[in-house]
Amino acid sequence: MAAKFEIKQAKNGEYVFNLYATNGQIIAAGGETYTSVDSAKTGVESVRKNCAVHVEDQTKAGFETLAHPKYELYKDKGGEFRFRLKAANGQIIAVSEGYKAKTSAKNGIASIGRNAPEAPVVEVE
Repeated sequence: MAAKFEIKQAKNGEYVFNLYATNGQIIAAGGETYTSVDSAKTGVESVRKNCAVHVEDQTKAGFETLAHPKYELYKDKGGEFRFRLKAANGQIIAVSEGYKAKTSAKNGIASIGRNAPEAPVVEVE
């Protein structure tokens, strides 16, 4: 299986996308919902454009605040590691699932960089 972006209609009638790795696991989900397939495709293109940026590790004490675009690596309220990808305007364009290990979250970020640029877009019914 190849990596791919899937765009599908959500229950509210809007559209969402997920980036899947070659093993079929979701690497990241779009950071928002979109009113049309075309606007979701624009969101995918933003992920592609911004997927090779620096990581702001917010889990470290006294971390340096980096300029957008960037990944923000953080710990959620449940103690899991997550990341979000922010565009140049600061808008969240992709989010991760929770990971028990920080290394796993970092691997997710690296996977976006490897997979997003060439992943085809598939529309799902």
